[in-house]
Amino acid sequence: MNITIDRESTTPIYLQIKHQIQEQILSGKLAADFPLPPERKLAESLGVNRTTVFNAYQELKADGLIASHVGRGTIVISTNDGAGNSGSHPSPLLWRQLFSESASRARDSLLGNILQMVSRHDIISFAAGVPAQELEPVDVIRDLQTQVLKDGGQAAFLHTPVEGHHPLRESIVKLLESREINVSLDELIVLSGSQQGLDIASRIFLESGDVVIVEEPTFFCALQTFRAAGARIVGVPIDENGMRMDALKPLIEKYRPKLIYTIPNFQNPSGVVMNLERRLEMLDLAYHYQIPILEDDPYGLLRYEGKAVPPLKALDRLGYVMYLSTFSKILCPGFRVGWMAAPKPVIRQFAWVKQNMDLHTSSLSQCLLDRFCRENYFSNHLKTLNQRYLQRRNIMLRALERYAMPDIFWNTPQGGYYIWCCLSEDVNTTQLLTKATEHRVAYVPGEAFYNDGQGQNYLRLNFSYPAVDQIDIGIKKLMQVIQESVVTTIDEEFPLEVRPII
Repeated sequence: MNITIDRESTTPIYLQIKHQIQEQILSGKLAADFPLPPERKLAESLGVNRTTVFNAYQELKADGLIASHVGRGTIVISTNDGAGNSGSHPSPLLWRQLFSESASRARDSLLGNILQMVSRHDIISFAAGVPAQELEPVDVIRDLQTQVLKDGGQAAFLHTPVEGHHPLRESIVKLLESREINVSLDELIVLSGSQQGLDIASRIFLESGDVVIVEEPTFFCALQTFRAAGARIVGVPIDENGMRMDALKPLIEKYRPKLIYTIPNFQNPSGVVMNLERRLEMLDLAYHYQIPILEDDPYGLLRYEGKAVPPLKALDRLGYVMYLSTFSKILCPGFRVGWMAAPKPVIRQFAWVKQNMDLHTSSLSQCLLDRFCRENYFSNHLKTLNQRYLQRRNIMLRALERYAMPDIFWNTPQGGYYIWCCLSEDVNTTQLLTKATEHRVAYVPGEAFYNDGQGQNYLRLNFSYPAVDQIDIGIKKLMQVIQESVVTTIDEEFPLEVRPII
């Protein structure tokens, strides 16, 4: 079985492996019952991570081309039984073989799995990227809905302009002024969540093969979106002060990127904040090389300590920054309302693309959020969240100090949702997740936040979503799972009779 990896291709490696095995099966080169190499062996021969081969095999299994059997390993399934003989036994249509290449690039089940875990009441989820359910102002929203329906009547159920409900856009402009961002209504569009903003930006700016520069690590949904557009993703390492500008400049000169994507405030997943000096330096580089910046700022208002740093958009004097944000991290993520603030030509293009996607964002959600902002509920709710999330962050930090092994390290974020943990190099957090969920605790493996398979010994913990009384319990369970995994690894590497005495 011959497989060639093209590391310069925009197609993910696991899909390259999948496509080549698929072609050999469908062409008859690999006959029914042909035994495929074990995942670890094939990974070693190709020089890739075992998870990459695992994902390729999972794709082939979903297509009905291979199957795993106890005692027989992974084997090829015949695809030609009865086909082409008498025509009386036609083969089932292989739908996934008909999907476009862009559809194949878009397949990634991580976000769906996380949302599924959030909905499970039997799991303590540190994987969620959503606000605490019990802190949602349900009574206020109920009263506001009554007012909206009483005052506006049927208007709340009619279409709104593609750019968004005019009163809500006014409220967002005022909210942005509090962040030192000054834009007109023509420079703002309401979106169906910030994820739609990433998608539209990719459609507008990226052709297959274009380069996007991102922080490394970065938000996994952004990676998925850029991959789906066929972009080539180049990561720039971060430290405690954000994206390293000494690494950014040579990468700009080498790759001439189409776009720079950054989360400068309480970065997802690391929680770091880009300092003012680096923000100004990034803008200077963007101006010099004429590269637009997509600033994603869902967490900027969730600051628990320290002094706020102006957003890139507030510092931008030439109109290079597109500012993306959302209500979802503060209030009712199910409303699916975000926004983009950008120069007028960008907003016009966003509107043209958006009207073909969903015409406009939910009218009722926009009306409710406008009332929530205008009647000062938003600022009061934000104060409550910052107080409560500080408490939850500190509970998680104390639990980590109490239960973590000596070789586990983590940050102390000044805001946002996440604590970023680094484990010993012999721990693979992707493989460990299955065991953790068996113990009713979940997290997001670090590998999801990298484009090239790094981060296998990292994991992201969310402290905003789990209930206060679950945080300590969940961290204790997770640390026990990690400790058991490390002990098992040692046992495998050093059998009892030859284990060194420490």
